[in-house]
Amino acid sequence: MFAALSDPTRRAILARLADGEATVNQIAEPFAMSLPAISKHLKVLERAGLITRGREAQWRPCRLDARPLAGATDWLERYRKFWSDSFDRLDDHLRRLQEQAPRQQKGQDDD
Repeated sequence: MFAALSDPTRRAILARLADGEATVNQIAEPFAMSLPAISKHLKVLERAGLITRGREAQWRPCRLDARPLAGATDWLERYRKFWSDSFDRLDDHLRRLQEQAPRQQKGQDDD
């Protein structure tokens, strides 16, 4: 799934599908690429479980399936907390260093 999300075109396709289902032609409209290239992107998204493709007569609508993103969000949230906590500790350490610097400077001025 992360490999599928790594491409900006595929992320834009998902953003479009978040507004509702669309055909390949509708999805391709804003992109300066061929329909086969768009179809390849759609296949990657489909294999990642991020979209589904239906069949209604001659119309093949693509739909967003956001369920796999929930697991990714949970996984990323753990790391967001880790980095947030790490940055908080770094802030505390830098604040202590800044508070010590004037005292050390004052001690040198007294010499």
